[in-house]
Amino acid sequence: MKRIIIGALFCVMAISASAQIMRAEELEKYAVEKYGEKWTDAAMNLGKEIALDKNNSLSYAQVIDCANQDKEHLYIALNYWFTATFNDADAVIQLNDKESGVIIAKGFIPGIASHAGGMNSYLISIRPIIRVDIKDSKIRVTYTIQNYDVDKYIGGGVMGAMGGTRPVKSVEKWAIEKCFPFQEKDQYKAKKSSSKALVMAHAYSNVVIDKIEEAVKNGLVGNENDNW
Repeated sequence: MKRIIIGALFCVMAISASAQIMRAEELEKYAVEKYGEKWTDAAMNLGKEIALDKNNSLSYAQVIDCANQDKEHLYIALNYWFTATFNDADAVIQLNDKESGVIIAKGFIPGIASHAGGMNSYLISIRPIIRVDIKDSKIRVTYTIQNYDVDKYIGGGVMGAMGGTRPVKSVEKWAIEKCFPFQEKDQYKAKKSSSKALVMAHAYSNVVIDKIEEAVKNGLVGNENDNW
């Protein structure tokens, strides 16, 4: 029974991810289609392609060409998108500077990965920092994840549930550089969880950048133009 309850808890939390961009189950489907369903293999392959930044954070940057759109127009489109997307207690805009052309927001994606091991179970969330720098005719999107936020349930794994152990929750922050595949021997002894977290975090970066590009080129809802 405890095993079933823990599994149900993971499912409920996983589908509570921000619906403004993409729900967790949709993101997982996207990640599987793009990288395969074997999370450890996918993480190992990604580890060969990406490197952590100087702060040991997972970071991506992409310049998007927005020809024929000035800074003012781009700011309005992006401000609209950020305001609609980051609008609750967990997902918030941290800086919105029109004059400098910078918008920074912190997102929150709960339950991006979960795993029930032998003795313990894990629920991993991420808080990506999304920054957009705006100039005439182009923007630069920077997506950064500093660490994984982890709810660790000690005694909440398969063996713990079979033995009747009552899980004890421990809230942790896992340093990405100490997780697989950046460390062959995952320091947190949760290789499968770390693998899925990396793949899902990487997939989410693709989704966010695509959404921002769509917003500046075609609008948030598709009818933001002067023909009215």
